[in-house]
Amino acid sequence: MAKKAELLEEASKLKLTVTQANTIAEIEAAIAAAKAVKGVDKEVITERKADVAKSGKRSEKAREAAEEKAEKEARKEAGDTTPVDPSAVENRAKGPAPKVRPQIERRGKKFQELAKLVDSTKVYGLTEALELATKTSPATFDASVELHVRLGVDPRQADQNVRATVSLPNGTGKKIRVAVFAPEADAAAALKAGADIAGDEEFTKQLDKETIDFDVLIATPAYMPKLGKYARLLGPKGLMPNPKSGTVATDVAKAVTEAKAGKVEYRVDKQATIHLSIGKVSFGTKKLEENAAAFFASLQSQKPSSLKGVYVKSSAVATTMGPGIKLENQVN
Repeated sequence: MAKKAELLEEASKLKLTVTQANTIAEIEAAIAAAKAVKGVDKEVITERKADVAKSGKRSEKAREAAEEKAEKEARKEAGDTTPVDPSAVENRAKGPAPKVRPQIERRGKKFQELAKLVDSTKVYGLTEALELATKTSPATFDASVELHVRLGVDPRQADQNVRATVSLPNGTGKKIRVAVFAPEADAAAALKAGADIAGDEEFTKQLDKETIDFDVLIATPAYMPKLGKYARLLGPKGLMPNPKSGTVATDVAKAVTEAKAGKVEYRVDKQATIHLSIGKVSFGTKKLEENAAAFFASLQSQKPSSLKGVYVKSSAVATTMGPGIKLENQVN
């Protein structure tokens, strides 16, 4: 019994879960296995930890899990099948959670100074919001002024996929390059109306080379089938002519004039949001307000008849690199 007591004391030091119910032979076998593991553990676990370190940066939790797995595998390879007492496993200390700085602190100093002029809790009227937008542009260039409108529609429903065009009274401030794909007679009229590129076979040769040096493509209905093989080239860039956007027209001269004058297309994205540039900072508040009013009037006319909930959930105005300014609802 004295020998069994000594063996039990030694097993306790090795943190083995053996009791008086075990025989002396069983206790001796468990102690021998534990001592064998102790000699192997250091070498095997060190190698496993080195593998974990080489695998790149990991979170503290992932490293702990990998090290624990390495220890278990090392014990298994050494033949130690003695059950481990969960209460004997030492709780690993977790490091402090990484400190995440607020988004405003990650911006440039100039942006932070200008952002102080905007009250994030306030909803501004259209005129006041546009005046503030022109004052809070941190860009050194003539930045665009953009409207962002979140709708309550479901873009997956065909009758709620809002898409239309609007002619901005003061244009967008961008130089629009217009290309026309039409018969020679229509192409000549388009060039007189201000088109940058117009033609038939010469135009398709450029597309064959995947040369795209235009912002808007207008085509006649008869020539649309010829553009079918270029759909993969033009479609992803949003350049494929479409009747809804007014780029498929029989009167190409009129379509060119409208495109040059500031006719733009808008549509909801997958998040049911419309993003549209309504001009440049240099336009001033009055011109920007006229363009914004034209857009909101067009948006109102596109309200789906099947929509039962709120049409416009929220809207905001911002410059290209400036802070966002919450805007009052301009659509009923």
